[in-house]
Amino acid sequence: MKGFYLLLVAVAVIGGGALWYQSQRSAAPPAPSAPLPVAATDAFHGFTVGSDSAPVEVTEYSDFECPFCASFATVQMPVIREQLIATGKLRWRFRDFPLPSHQYSRYAAMAAQCAGEQGKFWQMHDQLFNNHQWAQTGKNPRSTFRDFARAIGLDLDKYDACMDGQRYAARLDASIQEGDALGVRGTPSFFVKGRPYTGRGTSDDFKALVDSLTKKHK
Repeated sequence: MKGFYLLLVAVAVIGGGALWYQSQRSAAPPAPSAPLPVAATDAFHGFTVGSDSAPVEVTEYSDFECPFCASFATVQMPVIREQLIATGKLRWRFRDFPLPSHQYSRYAAMAAQCAGEQGKFWQMHDQLFNNHQWAQTGKNPRSTFRDFARAIGLDLDKYDACMDGQRYAARLDASIQEGDALGVRGTPSFFVKGRPYTGRGTSDDFKALVDSLTKKHK
C-alpha cells in the first residue's frame, strides 16, 4: 500500500497530468461534546488572493496532505499567480476540504487558519505545500508546523493558543459541509465563477479559460 501511494505521488509530480485526488469521503466523525470556540456561522468564505475587481474568480477546495494538491500548489499555482492574479485578471479563493483518509490534513488546515488569524494564511499555505515531506512520514507534525509558524514570523504564543483551543474547528466544518453540498468528492476541485471546472488543472488551461471569459465580457 505504501508503494502504491508513493507511485501515485511520482505520477502526479513527473507526469503533471491528473491533479485530482480520487478519494471518496466517508461518514463525518462524531461531533465533539464540548462547545467549539468559534461558531460555524462566522460568515467566513475562505481566504482570497487577487483583486476584488478581477473579472474571474476561481474557488479551490483543497487538502493540505493531498499529494496532488501539493503538486498543483508548487508547480501550477506560482505561474497562475504571476500570469493571472498579479495582472488583475483573476481572484483565487481557497476553501478547506480535508479528507478523512488523511490523518493530519485537518490539523494542517487548522495551522493555516491560525496563521490567517495573524494575517499570514498564504505564507503558511506555502510552507505546508512547499515542505510537503511532513505528509509522507506519518509522524505527528505539531513541532514541524510550529517551525513553519516561526519561519513566517508568527507570534508563537498566539499561534499555540489558537491551535490548542481548536479555535477554527467549526469554520473548517462549515467549509467541508459547503464542499459536500456542491458535490466535491476529491481534491483539488475547482469552481469557476461558481460552476464546477472539469478541465485540466494546469496553468495553461486556466489562462486559456480566463482569457476566453474575459474576451466574452469585453
